[in-house]
Amino acid sequence: MFLTSLEQTMLLLRLPQTGVATYWRLLDYYGDLSAAFAAPASELQSFLKAEALFILQALRNQGVAHPLVQRVRSDIEWIKARGIHIIDTTSEYYPSLLQEVNRAPPILYVWGDPSLLNMPQIAVVGSRSPTAGGINNAVEFSRDLAENGFTITSGLALGVDVAAHQGALEAKGKTLAILGTGIDQIYPARHLGVAEQIVAQGGAIVTEFPLGTKALPSNFPQRNRIISGLSCGVLVVESAVKSGSLITARYALGQNREVFAIPGSIHNPLSKGCHLLIREGAKLVECADDIVEELQGMLAFKRDEIKNTLVAKHHAVDPVANDHERRILECLGFDPVPFDLLVERTELPAGDLMSSLLTMELKGLVDNQGHGFARARQ
Repeated sequence: MFLTSLEQTMLLLRLPQTGVATYWRLLDYYGDLSAAFAAPASELQSFLKAEALFILQALRNQGVAHPLVQRVRSDIEWIKARGIHIIDTTSEYYPSLLQEVNRAPPILYVWGDPSLLNMPQIAVVGSRSPTAGGINNAVEFSRDLAENGFTITSGLALGVDVAAHQGALEAKGKTLAILGTGIDQIYPARHLGVAEQIVAQGGAIVTEFPLGTKALPSNFPQRNRIISGLSCGVLVVESAVKSGSLITARYALGQNREVFAIPGSIHNPLSKGCHLLIREGAKLVECADDIVEELQGMLAFKRDEIKNTLVAKHHAVDPVANDHERRILECLGFDPVPFDLLVERTELPAGDLMSSLLTMELKGLVDNQGHGFARARQ
């Protein structure tokens, strides 16, 4: 039975009680899934549950006629027909920061622009039932961070998550929504319009879960490790002491990411999680500039890393991609132009301008000289 490596991975992750941890254990032991699928059942008993072993044996007997193989191939056809990207760990788009995470997802399904996975990101998370002040903070911090060139990453959930996405969208910036469901199961359903707006504005919807996966409670802590793993840092806006936001923050600490928290009233139960994080070493922040200042060094490193890996790819196609980039080049010389002056010259929204400058920097068209932007010397 011939299956591509992608089909093998998708098939394995559809076996009962078989997930990411099993995938990596098999890969560590056998080197690749082809060898694992060919191994004797007696040997696989230490890796797979009885039901999964039974299905694998049926696969060996029936080959590509087995319903699970047909399901995987049908999934691939459905996904590709809708312009959704399937990113595995060998893809040029697989995010380098996420590769550092323990038990990184073998596959990511991306509806939208996959290149954003490697852009500098800030995760903004918090309560599903925030105060009015919490919603306002999520919108304002996300808007300001997007205007400073960060991609805003969150989980599309009620409350702080959707407010963070909306703040980035208001700034005409980029935002990533990480799902705890299949890419065909936007959750909550009321946020389908937000998801469509994210994609239309150049962002992306991302998940590791196969098509049809429902919103199971156990999926969301797993989803949270991706939110933190993709990001340079995590901002917690409002959070109770026991919450998914603190799980994300603790993942971030374990992944050596920066954690930021907004303080609040001692009488607000949703401030207690942030105060706990601050006591444990998270950076107290009062405005977006506090985060930008803290991450300047990491951003510079990340931009250099992206530039080194993607510049050749971008030079293979037309380096100037759109009217925004042409307008920016027309307004730049070889002496640095301050960002505020460039906003006036180009008449572009600040979020759009910063996003375009980041992309042009990756393509080697402009240089960020700290106190301004200039044409790159070829």
